[in-house]
Amino acid sequence: MADIYDFKFKNRKGEEISMADYKGKVILIVNTATGCGFTPQYEGIEKLYEELHDKGFEVLDFPCNQFGHQAPGDDNEIHEFCTAKYKTQFDQMAKVEVNGDEALPLWNYLKLEIPDDPEPKGMKNKLAMKAISKIPGVSKEKGFIKWNFTKFVVDRNGKVVYRFGPTDEVKDFADKIKELI
Repeated sequence: MADIYDFKFKNRKGEEISMADYKGKVILIVNTATGCGFTPQYEGIEKLYEELHDKGFEVLDFPCNQFGHQAPGDDNEIHEFCTAKYKTQFDQMAKVEVNGDEALPLWNYLKLEIPDDPEPKGMKNKLAMKAISKIPGVSKEKGFIKWNFTKFVVDRNGKVVYRFGPTDEVKDFADKIKELI
């Protein structure tokens, strides 16, 4: 069976990146979209990145247009949006798919490691995810990514230790990441 460090993908410039480059680091892996109601989560992700990057924390941002076509730009347009609006310092990867036949193998691995999002906390978040589940084309299959801003956390040993859903904001799980640092 593969481990997380066996996977490769492309960054927004088309350069091949290996997960092995991140050995020994705590990694937040997230599928994003620039036109989503959850897009403001970039602010919290960037803040956490600024706070912990020098201590061995990385963010792997994978834009994905599979959910509501909310990441319509090309890789450079997405990067420009993120740096201008949210002042992101972590780089975006090339746009990917996270479900289906064209899903990036890394994302298939993540979904196997932790197959489902945790139950949303709070009535607002439960209602948001219920509304999302009714959108045509949203998979209800176990293991599938439900929407933009699904997040996985990988510890320093390469183990996928957490999965957070689209409604989970950094403030909800920052302490768990800090414990891994």
